[in-house]
Amino acid sequence: MKDTVKNFLNEHGFYTDLNLGELTESIRNDMINRYLGKESYQDMIPTYIDPSSIKLQEKTVIVIDAGGTNFRSSLVKFAKDGKASVSDFEKTRMPGTEGELTKSEFFGKIAKNIERFKGKCNEICFCFSYAMTITENHDGILTNFSKEVKAPQVVGSYIGLELKKALAEQGWSKDLKIILLNDTVSALLAGVSEKNYSSYIGFILGTGLNAAFLQPESKEFELKKQIVVCESAKFGGFKNSDFDILLDDKSVKPGSAPYEKLCSGAYMGTLALETIHIASKEGIFSDEFSKEITLKDSLSLIEVNLFLQNYQNGEKNDNFKGATEEDMETLFEIFDALVNRMAQLAACVLAACILQCGEGKEPEKPVCVACNGTSFFKTYKVIDRTKEYLALILQGKDLHYEILADEADITRGTAMAAFTI
Repeated sequence: MKDTVKNFLNEHGFYTDLNLGELTESIRNDMINRYLGKESYQDMIPTYIDPSSIKLQEKTVIVIDAGGTNFRSSLVKFAKDGKASVSDFEKTRMPGTEGELTKSEFFGKIAKNIERFKGKCNEICFCFSYAMTITENHDGILTNFSKEVKAPQVVGSYIGLELKKALAEQGWSKDLKIILLNDTVSALLAGVSEKNYSSYIGFILGTGLNAAFLQPESKEFELKKQIVVCESAKFGGFKNSDFDILLDDKSVKPGSAPYEKLCSGAYMGTLALETIHIASKEGIFSDEFSKEITLKDSLSLIEVNLFLQNYQNGEKNDNFKGATEEDMETLFEIFDALVNRMAQLAACVLAACILQCGEGKEPEKPVCVACNGTSFFKTYKVIDRTKEYLALILQGKDLHYEILADEADITRGTAMAAFTI
């Protein structure tokens, strides 16, 4: 059965034996091309943040986190020893994910979500998980939305400035300070500690995918030492399978964020559905089960993940009725191949960042790789496989790194931006 599925996937351009080293070098070369002003996919956005400048002190800040699915807000208080405590946490739907919004509606919803904090402190650290050009005064100009958020009027806006206007209309102080940062930067900053790390990487695999790393000072690239956000989702140097092409054609923005669509949570369910639809048409499943598959019009990563875990544990899968034991095995092999590619593509991004940061040469000074994202944490075997593939890619290079994975760290990392300016 494994050979049947492998042949089926390979015939449709879903290569089950990727050359991970070549893909890593392609991603890294794309980074360098952007620095050199050549054509590239990734944006390599400077943030003007050097985490080595952080000096923690007593402070309270408002933290808001606009993610691919959820909008989170809370107060974070730092004690004199630098320890952070979170209070008044709230989670709602991300504005623009349940219907298209105008610019004023979009920022109005954000303002309403945090109105309970009015007057409590004068600093907002805003983790905004979309492509932005960061300004030297730490605002962010939205380049584009991904992850199926619908608020086209917001594109091109100064996020901090527009939110300030919306809050001023609700009576907030005009002296309010808003610091914009990407979720990968938040993840990276969460890894900053007293431990003797030589460099830092932030990586997100959730609804979307992205990475950031500490780029050392470079005369060749005319860069100061600072965190750089890659916008890994935009990398296009990967040949799509037939299933990937079908998914892209049906997405809100065909052609955008091609790498993200290969492996992030917003798309994996649809990708799995397109794959099994084609498999059913080509007789990979039994006739009865093929009819059931054809009628299925939606599938989420949560369902795919549950199936894989239940099958592995020998438990019943109620979402796929009418399947023979052979059908279930075939379904498992297909889904397993899809999530295995998630881990492979994640590892290639991480390896490219480790190589580009130029550190980790001494075992006592490893690179801190701070990972986050629901898809990374909860998808079947993705964490373990990512670690295995990363080790394989970097084998023989004598580089040292330490992977940190903590679901709560985005909030703390976002709050730490208050100490970077």
